[in-house]
Amino acid sequence: MTDYLNLLALIAPVFLVISVGMFARRVGILSRTAEDGLVGLVLKILYPCLVVNAMIRADSFRNSPDILIAPLAGFATTGLGFLAGYWFGRAFGMTRGAGLRTFAFAVGICNYGYIPIPLVQGMFGSNELAVLFMHNVGVEVAIWTIGVAMLAGASIRDGIKRVANPMVFALAIGILLNLTGLSESLPGFLSGALSMLSATAVPLGLLAIGSSLDEFLDTKESLYSVRHSFGGMVVRLAVLPLLGLGVAWLAPVSLELKRILIIQAAMPAGIMPIVLAKHYGGQSVVALRVVLASTALGLFSMPFWIRFGLGLIG
Repeated sequence: MTDYLNLLALIAPVFLVISVGMFARRVGILSRTAEDGLVGLVLKILYPCLVVNAMIRADSFRNSPDILIAPLAGFATTGLGFLAGYWFGRAFGMTRGAGLRTFAFAVGICNYGYIPIPLVQGMFGSNELAVLFMHNVGVEVAIWTIGVAMLAGASIRDGIKRVANPMVFALAIGILLNLTGLSESLPGFLSGALSMLSATAVPLGLLAIGSSLDEFLDTKESLYSVRHSFGGMVVRLAVLPLLGLGVAWLAPVSLELKRILIIQAAMPAGIMPIVLAKHYGGQSVVALRVVLASTALGLFSMPFWIRFGLGLIG
């Protein structure tokens, strides 16, 4: 029980900061224009700095298979999430054109960034954080290829182009510095600036997420549906954690990657599907219902799955 409460204590501040972002948007402190600027700052500057900073502080990956296996694992588990979401969506009575593809897309994408980052950093440190970022490259490739193609029939080739984003470039730079040993020769003022910028990435990103969620809450559609909300909780917070923990337990990968797989499996749905569903002709309200329901319950289910999964792998 103590372990559960300790994990809950690590997770709760994340949700509190998201709530602060929602409040700031609701009362007008954070406008739409300010939110757009904040999102751009986080995604194009602060998050890449966080990635590079984690890579240069991690142990050398010269003799580690994680540099190749982690992205493959992220791709495979996300693809498995899409398949499970599609199958269970049909079992719950959803059909193509009536929310099935959006449901599968939403439940298949876990919150792979701003919730697990402070968790991984607080529990295991920079080396584990570097493995998380490599894993997330595979997640992004799966989103922009399998996911977008499933959602709207978009070209996989076009999706691959979107994978070349600032985070991937930052990861490439970080890996190069790590493998060559140049990270140990960085001037103090540069590593200090990276640390300062990195420290702001997660809190500002969480504020931006909260602000975005508040905007979506103004929809005239019902925010709860038994089929979408309850179904989303079942798949994202029960079925996929069981599958993810099974993969982590059985897969012949490093302990560091096993822990990342467990933490990612425990995550609720990410907010990205709401935006992408709107952009690619899906049903945003379906994604919104999945995200809200899984996030609300995820606050309490995440510590259980993480504690159980870490015990499972010893």
